[in-house]
Amino acid sequence: MPPPRSSLRWKSPSESRRVTEKIYLVAGEASGDNHGAALMRALRGRAPDLQFVGRGGPKMRAIAAGEFRDWVDEAAVVGLWEVIKHYAFFREQFRRTMSEIAKANPAAVVLIDYPGFNLRLARALRKKFPSLKILYYISPQVWAWNRRRIMKMGRWLDLMLCIFPFEPVLYNASGLKAVFVGHPMTEEMQGPADTRDLRLIGLFPGSRQREVRKIFPIMRATASELLRTDFALHFEVAAASESLAEIIRKDLRDDAEKFSITIGGARGLMRRAAVGLVASGTATLEAALSKLPFVLVYRVAWLTYLAARVAVRVKYIGMPNVLADREIVPEFIQHEARPRQIALTVKRLLSDQSERTRMLNNFDSVAKKLGSSEATANAADAIIAELHR
Repeated sequence: MPPPRSSLRWKSPSESRRVTEKIYLVAGEASGDNHGAALMRALRGRAPDLQFVGRGGPKMRAIAAGEFRDWVDEAAVVGLWEVIKHYAFFREQFRRTMSEIAKANPAAVVLIDYPGFNLRLARALRKKFPSLKILYYISPQVWAWNRRRIMKMGRWLDLMLCIFPFEPVLYNASGLKAVFVGHPMTEEMQGPADTRDLRLIGLFPGSRQREVRKIFPIMRATASELLRTDFALHFEVAAASESLAEIIRKDLRDDAEKFSITIGGARGLMRRAAVGLVASGTATLEAALSKLPFVLVYRVAWLTYLAARVAVRVKYIGMPNVLADREIVPEFIQHEARPRQIALTVKRLLSDQSERTRMLNNFDSVAKKLGSSEATANAADAIIAELHR
């Protein structure tokens, strides 16, 4: 039940901080849960009395240890059609989130990635609670699909915390205060390299069910092409969950003897494999920082693809390519994701040492652009400074 209307009065920031030092956080995917949990630990190290409420995943909930909802399994959908199918669910969750924030009366709201939900939430919060501090961490990639929205975001947000070095210039030019804090992945992926198995191909079909159903069959067919000329190869598939592993097992059927499945071990596999086939998304940056030569493979529903073609304004979808502003990783997207062509490129990365070296050198250049391994600490410092401003 939502709180009675009389309890929805918004207090001024100074009054709020006298009553309680609360931050309401919103993350809607597993990656946001990871970043949010790290941020919460860093904030608490700087301000031990801070209380956390909001929505995220199990890692954030464990730290909050209070009124915090784990909803990422329900909230993490991908693609236009999936969003349309779940419209009633998201409308209800939006209403509940607004009520929760009003009841919590936090000093600030921190929105973590998840732009489809969080940008709409920022707009509604600014309208209803003009004095509330609204901060955004893991800046949404509006520079790729809707730069005109940046001007509006400047009216909704007090601070944007950017993880890519080119973003603050775009945001600041539109009047939105933004700072580059570095990419949190650089601190997550420290450590010595593993010994690579030169006959092992890593398959990374994505972390969502719809992605796996579309992309894994292409990867399996590519593996079959590779085995035609080199039967000594073997393949390991990274599944984000047991439910996704079951989808992969059913697709493999009679081909299972050359495949193994690892659940929740994507980064370890990236450090052991000789070459990777990687779905678009955060995993492309993880592969680059793991120094895994790879090709990008992506396919979505045609409705989603056509909508993206209209909206997206960047030349590449893999973040290493976006950061380099050129294709350092081959991209096989939609109708171009043909197993035979993908297999030919993978063979070159297996056998041509100069090609592997070229890609790895480019990965080093990309890593340098992402800042030092202090992104979470920088983000926490920026949030504390904004709270005390």
